[in-house]
Amino acid sequence: MATPTLSDAEITDALQKLPGWERDGDSLVRTATLPDFEAAVAVVDRVADDAEAADHHPDIDIRYNRLTFRLSTHSEGGLTAKDTDLAAQISDRITTAGG
Repeated sequence: MATPTLSDAEITDALQKLPGWERDGDSLVRTATLPDFEAAVAVVDRVADDAEAADHHPDIDIRYNRLTFRLSTHSEGGLTAKDTDLAAQISDRITTAGG
């Protein structure tokens, strides 16, 4: 079933509740610095489990202890609640890991 894309106002509202996240066109992006490489990889591992459960997968860039997450619902051609929901989960994982 299709997931409706969010309006600009809905995206702006969602970003108010997602500190550290920014809009980049049809994507939500967050970069976080973790205490070390091991902590960063642990966050990626936990996010992978969350992404699998949601059947929604972010692009992830790992640079030692610095992670960049990019979310977009490509199948819908924009941002959906899947993106904002997973962004909130990723934020929780980052915070728990000390980022």
